[in-house]
Amino acid sequence: MSLITRRSMMAGGSAATATLVSGCDPVSMSDAQSLRRILDFGQFMSMQAHRLLLARQPLVREYKESDMSPEFPPNGTERPNGMAYFQHMMSNFASFRLAVDGMVKKPLLLTLDEIKAMPSRTQITMHNCDEGWSAIGQWTGVPLAHLLQSAELMPEARYIVFHCMDEMVRTPDGTGFYYESIDLFDALHPQTILAYGMNGKALPVAHGAPLRLRVERQVGYKHAKYVNRIEVVDRLTHIARGRGGFWEDRGYQWYAGL
Repeated sequence: MSLITRRSMMAGGSAATATLVSGCDPVSMSDAQSLRRILDFGQFMSMQAHRLLLARQPLVREYKESDMSPEFPPNGTERPNGMAYFQHMMSNFASFRLAVDGMVKKPLLLTLDEIKAMPSRTQITMHNCDEGWSAIGQWTGVPLAHLLQSAELMPEARYIVFHCMDEMVRTPDGTGFYYESIDLFDALHPQTILAYGMNGKALPVAHGAPLRLRVERQVGYKHAKYVNRIEVVDRLTHIARGRGGFWEDRGYQWYAGL
């Protein structure tokens, strides 16, 4: 019996939509559009219910060290291709810089040491992958809220976009790099951190070194790895294909709350 994962279900849904869209008669196109509207409405209702239940921003469960998983699979990319990342890795990220820009009053360009000198948070949480597995690990990093406060958000800021160094697909317009986004509700939560440590050690390459997002109320694909730029925006429609993330651009729903 094979495991039915969220990713395979989404792939199947996208294939079904493509089948509808590829039909010759107008009904097929109409059916595909109706299916998209149903999925979008379901996402909207799920998000609204989730936000209502979590209006007071409760913490997700945190575990003891004895609960940590002996193995923690590296979801997604295990090492970005290309010479730029290889050079970063060989220099232990000495020349790495994190940019925080967009709708901020004070854009930042930070070294890894500068980030590590900021207030930090360590938490032991469960990672729930969209492929059907879970694992418990310890993460250390700077609260995203601190970074955003340091950069001073403009009043029109609504979303936080994480640009990453792993190129998933080669495209002429450069839209094949992984990216993800969250809104301010999740961005300012105390357990949302930009992690540089895992299980008491430096964050491994396979898990997103030098920096990865931990947004504990979201499933695995929202936890962007290899982050090198944080962009603050008022809308998502002008980034890549406009759906708010690499997988969202390819059929996933933008909201991925647990």
